[in-house]
Amino acid sequence: MSTSQATTTEHPALAHQFDSMEQQQDASTFGMWVFLLTEIMMFGGLFTAYLIYRIKYYPAFVAGSTSISVSWGFANTLVLIGSSFTMAMAVWAAQKGKRNAQVWFLIGTMVLGAVFLGVKAKEYYDKFDECHIPGHVIGKGFNSWGGCSATDKSLGNIAEEIRHGNPSTPEVSAEQTAKQTEIFFSFYFAMTGLHAFHMLIGMGLLSWLTLRAKRGDFGPAYYTPVELGGLYWHFVDIVWIFLFPLLYLISRHQHGV
Repeated sequence: MSTSQATTTEHPALAHQFDSMEQQQDASTFGMWVFLLTEIMMFGGLFTAYLIYRIKYYPAFVAGSTSISVSWGFANTLVLIGSSFTMAMAVWAAQKGKRNAQVWFLIGTMVLGAVFLGVKAKEYYDKFDECHIPGHVIGKGFNSWGGCSATDKSLGNIAEEIRHGNPSTPEVSAEQTAKQTEIFFSFYFAMTGLHAFHMLIGMGLLSWLTLRAKRGDFGPAYYTPVELGGLYWHFVDIVWIFLFPLLYLISRHQHGV
């Protein structure tokens, strides 16, 4: 992303308030970084609240974390790392004027983004099926200590899992901890849901970039929208890199998971 753009004032993409393409690129990049700073503050507030409650209700957060699939979370991490690579290659193709490669790399990024959202939807459905959706508005209501399924009483029974891992834990204590996992799941859905919403915005942005790339709007003289789209996409990917260990890897070594 370090290739300098042309400074000609005759390029059709040059806005009237700028003296050169280079000045326009600098202003656009600065604006994007300011926007990303506001995003960091928003996610930072969520992370701070999460850490406070994680310290206060640590056993419940451990129990909640071990009830979600680390395999799906790890798979999604690999998917997003791959999408960051294809996005970086799309920027490179734009810089080099390779229109077809640029289009295919953008499409590849969107496909990987769709895979990520599909996996996340599968995880959300599993939590719905286990009655681990916080509150009592959606589906059957929150219930993490058994009785969610009429055919399988152990489905989603976190209290039973706690006692299985430590048989000396009193049943009342295990059920209390299981009920407190609702706090963990509130953060889980809020943080991953907000992240997924940003993914949807990113895919809309990539769709727009793909249409413009097919028209040949981007090349060595002008590729700022692709570069800024890449910055946004990489930011969303980095957020997930923090979410994955915070939500999926709490004391996994203690449970042999």
